[in-house]
Amino acid sequence: MNSGKRLLRWASGIMIVLGTGHLSLLALVARGDVAGWVDRGMWAAVPLVLTGGGADQTVESLQNDVTFWAGPGSFGVPLILLGCLTWHLAGRGVAVPAGIGWGLATWCVLGGVLLVPSPFFAGTVSGALIIWAARSEDRSEAARDREIDLA
Repeated sequence: MNSGKRLLRWASGIMIVLGTGHLSLLALVARGDVAGWVDRGMWAAVPLVLTGGGADQTVESLQNDVTFWAGPGSFGVPLILLGCLTWHLAGRGVAVPAGIGWGLATWCVLGGVLLVPSPFFAGTVSGALIIWAARSEDRSEAARDREIDLA
């Protein structure tokens, strides 16, 4: 396995573990709210209630909203999907652009600074690995081009 593929596999593994861990932790901490969604039906997660006259939300409805945005509406699902995509592309030998790594690293640093303590900073490692893999791919392409020019 070449180094770029190995780096991308590590990056994707970290993303999948972070996203899955986030959703699993929510399922343990807020299992009552999640079970309530199942009992009340599909639209119970964030019900669309149009309140007239500026009525205030109840504590229960705010907790329900927080549970949704901390769970299925959070970064966990897209992070798992990005990790799976990166794993798939690495298996096919397709380089993930460095811009994806820079975006992921920046997002994770910002999230880590705003939400301390959190495992957001671990996502920065994934971003750095994607950048490293993209740069090593660029270097190997440049070396191949030089070899072709010399031949």
